Amino acid sequence: MSESSTGGMFSFLMKENIVAKPGFNRWYVPPASIAIHMCIGSVYAWSIFNPALTRELGVVTSAGDDWSLSSVVWIFSTAIVFLGLAAAFGGKWLEKVGPRAVGVVSAFCWGGGFLVGSIGIVTHQLWLIYLGYGAIGGVGLGLGYVSPVSTLIRWFPDKRGMATGMAIMGFGGGAMIGAPLIRWLLASNAKAPDFLGAESTVTLITENGRRFAETAAGKIEVVVSAATGTAEAGVYAVGTGNTGAAATFITLGIVYFIVMMIASFLYRVPAKDWKPEGWDSTTLTSKKMVTEKDVHIDQSLKTPQFWLIWIVLCFNVTAGIGVIGVAKTMMNEIFGDLALVTAGFAATYVLMISVFNMTGRFFWATISDHIGRKNTYFWFFILGIILYLSIPYFATAGGTTALVGFYIATMIIFTMYGGGFATIPAYLADIFGTLHVGGIHGRLLTAWSTAGVLGPFAITYLRNMSKDSAIADLASKVDAAAFAEKFGAPLDQLTTLVSANTVTISKLMELAPTGTVDPTSSLYNTTMYAMAGLLVIGLIANYMIKAVGEEHHVENTHGEAAPAE
Repeated sequence: MSESSTGGMFSFLMKENIVAKPGFNRWYVPPASIAIHMCIGSVYAWSIFNPALTRELGVVTSAGDDWSLSSVVWIFSTAIVFLGLAAAFGGKWLEKVGPRAVGVVSAFCWGGGFLVGSIGIVTHQLWLIYLGYGAIGGVGLGLGYVSPVSTLIRWFPDKRGMATGMAIMGFGGGAMIGAPLIRWLLASNAKAPDFLGAESTVTLITENGRRFAETAAGKIEVVVSAATGTAEAGVYAVGTGNTGAAATFITLGIVYFIVMMIASFLYRVPAKDWKPEGWDSTTLTSKKMVTEKDVHIDQSLKTPQFWLIWIVLCFNVTAGIGVIGVAKTMMNEIFGDLALVTAGFAATYVLMISVFNMTGRFFWATISDHIGRKNTYFWFFILGIILYLSIPYFATAGGTTALVGFYIATMIIFTMYGGGFATIPAYLADIFGTLHVGGIHGRLLTAWSTAGVLGPFAITYLRNMSKDSAIADLASKVDAAAFAEKFGAPLDQLTTLVSANTVTISKLMELAPTGTVDPTSSLYNTTMYAMAGLLVIGLIANYMIKAVGEEHHVENTHGEAAPAE
């Protein structure tokens, strides 16, 4: 017997000590898996933090020293990168120690990551948020994500797609609970900055692109804000308010840790050679591209099938993950001029992303049990290409009808984004067998890490290119004297003013000649065309996937079959 099973300090966490007794109901396992995935799935609500973190000093609007949207978006990307890296290494560890030990470590990392991130917010040190939420929290994401996958596949060999869809559905639905919770916590802990008066009543000067007010106490940095849902238009002192982000991080870290610890202790693994009552395994091998043979974790990397599936997952995720990271911002920028698009509407849009993401995971994974994984991915790519190409049309057309079309198109995209994650574990089990599927799945999630960089990079880089071009075009149309009067600096300081968040597209539109078209709605067009192109590549890769050759199976590469776990 191993040390862990004979009284080691953490033996109660090890796989051999959580084997289910005869008569155990396998349906007790999915709720624990769903609970952990719903906790870590709140990462999909990250875009709700974007406005708060980009206004941490200005509160009502961004100040000169506030973090930019592009720098904050990369926190989400960092978490996804570390998710994939942790899953790649943790997947093999999972096969050794079992899901309970992995789930416990995940709880410490995910909950602790929030606490470290809160320190970064309080001290205004962005690198601490990257370290906490991004790196430490990302490790918790990866370990929590893989902890139930191979276990569920072994508990449900007769319903592989449905089983993994149930757990991974929780990850997609994490924002459904997380989004309203985060909004409520932010609002509860927020404090408005000191109001100095209407812009016309305050003496303002501009230095190095920033605005300052002359007060009885001396010169202080300020921001000039338009009216918002919670603040009136006017001048506010920088650094005197609170967005509530730090307190929100602390609360979430504690709550998620407790829930994940409880769920981890509910995990059980099936006994060796356990099978569902009355199940005949030959029903699987009668299906095309489903094998009972096994491929070792390390050997899987030597097959073209692994890398083709890697491309399939990576490009499907890249196309969706960048949009999810800035979903709320994109909705406001494209359709913000419609009366229907209020702050509540945009927040609900984020919630509905979670709902459709979650629903798609269970729906598409279950469908894949009937039509096959490869055919399911064909649907993802063909429909996705059409829908991504439709978004620029809806954005340019404008109006309520276009908003409805945009809403429907993005929601279908998010069902397929989530469905891709839920279908992949069963796809791997079909191709490589179930013996090492947890470890292989963990390594495949490096595709998610790559997509976590590619998606946000593409959407922010292409958007920023479009934004800079639009600002330069608008600035060329405004009256130079009016520009200098409004912003306290001449046009030749445009770059500095933009960097300090003093000049924006919306503020330039106030000075633009009558009839000037607001370019905001078209900022994401180039990105959508690029995403459609990636889906074409994914479609080709999926077409090329075939059954694994006999030479890669365990009995041929290792001399004898590996022992069942």
